Amino acid sequence: MSFANLGLSAELVRAVVEHGYTVPTPIQTQAIPAVLAGGDLLAGAQTGTGKTAGFVLPILQRLMTHRVAAHPGGRRPVRVLILTPTRELAAQVAESVRVYGKYAKQACAVVYGGVGIQPQIGELRRGVDILVATPGRLIDLHGQRCVDLSRVEILVLDEADRMLDMGFIRDIRRILAMLPKRRQNLLFSATFSDEIRNLADTLLDRPAMIEVARRNSTVEATTQKVHPVDRDRKRELLSHLIKTRNWFQVLVFTRTKHGANKLAEQLNKDGITALAIHGNKSQGARIRALAEFKTATLQVLVATDIAARGIDIEELPHVVNYDLPNVPEDYVHRIGRTGRAGATGEAISLVCVDEHAFLRDIERLIKREIPSETVAGFEPDRRAIAQPIQQRHQRGARDSHPSGTKSRPRAAATPQSGRGGTETRAKAPANPHTTHGKLVAKGSTLRARHAVASPLPASQGRVPGTSPQAATPAPAHTPKPGVRRFGGRYK
Repeated sequence: MSFANLGLSAELVRAVVEHGYTVPTPIQTQAIPAVLAGGDLLAGAQTGTGKTAGFVLPILQRLMTHRVAAHPGGRRPVRVLILTPTRELAAQVAESVRVYGKYAKQACAVVYGGVGIQPQIGELRRGVDILVATPGRLIDLHGQRCVDLSRVEILVLDEADRMLDMGFIRDIRRILAMLPKRRQNLLFSATFSDEIRNLADTLLDRPAMIEVARRNSTVEATTQKVHPVDRDRKRELLSHLIKTRNWFQVLVFTRTKHGANKLAEQLNKDGITALAIHGNKSQGARIRALAEFKTATLQVLVATDIAARGIDIEELPHVVNYDLPNVPEDYVHRIGRTGRAGATGEAISLVCVDEHAFLRDIERLIKREIPSETVAGFEPDRRAIAQPIQQRHQRGARDSHPSGTKSRPRAAATPQSGRGGTETRAKAPANPHTTHGKLVAKGSTLRARHAVASPLPASQGRVPGTSPQAATPAPAHTPKPGVRRFGGRYK
């Protein structure tokens, strides 16, 4: 299978080949025809599977094929809106649009917070076909009447699960109210939670379903391992591993912003070049740190979960969980940074006695036991007693999350917002009839008000495939990944 066989124009195929790709990935093979068909799409794909090209390429193809008249004054209308949870991911998606659209002559702009708004306003006033945005900045621009979304034909929610985790459900609801009722909706998510199913039930009209890997699964090319260690010797063990194994380009995850700063400082004292990125860092500082890390001039990048979204590095060899995440799905996102597109990678977790419950939750989610290996000289004290992580983080709290949101509720081991600089995400209330912004369908079928935009006629039929899997553990017989057209409520 080649890109040309998927219905893409010679200009798009040329740009893809020049970028070094000749064979589409599984998500691209299935998503490109589905998007070109014009219907709604629900796609489950882990990071690193090529999902960005899976929606960017067919979107460019449709815009090239079906052109529309400009606004009065000659300004281009926004025809495609792509929402992402973070600045880094927004910049990455916009770069993909520019790379693949090199010969397509479609104008693209990216808007996000943390930088000046005036240059973004100027770009929007000149007119764009494709707008990539984070929810908060988009709402600000719309409130200032700097962006017109009344002619959007295609809406993409990229990493929708992360947007819900970060508490963007209210912002998403506000943005949906700005859009025309008739449009194509594409929802991409690495995991399928109840919240994602509820969002799909409300947003999508008889969607095609694509799932290229079992949900909540980890990349097979990634070697996973646990190193038990006492909580006070984690930094010492990490430095030992990096030096003795000659590691370079090591992405290290911490649970808190304060912890990321402290660890980066300690690693530098150990003679290991390291920088930290998190929500309190300026956008310029985050861009510089990522640039140094990508070019391998920086040995270690210490990051929190939110700040690491959008990091796209080919053949990243090492991911280290310095702290295990309190949300099991975050483990899947973290180690998805390595072992991409067939390359091998290594994911190491440094686990102290306080984190055993987190480890059990992760293993239950990924349905496998992670091998454990004790490093000589770093044997943990078997007499150690677990301490609630929340209580330990209350000591030495330095900075709170700027949004003031709270983390997911969990037994006494879950850190609270503002405790120790924890980066956390809010969840929408469980009541489906709440007035606090949860998107759920109240009827028995999917809402039909979101149809395909009329300027882009849908082709006939759907790519055949198999049924999606439920969000609960898979039954004995698991359908093969594929595409399916749903006739009723998403289940």
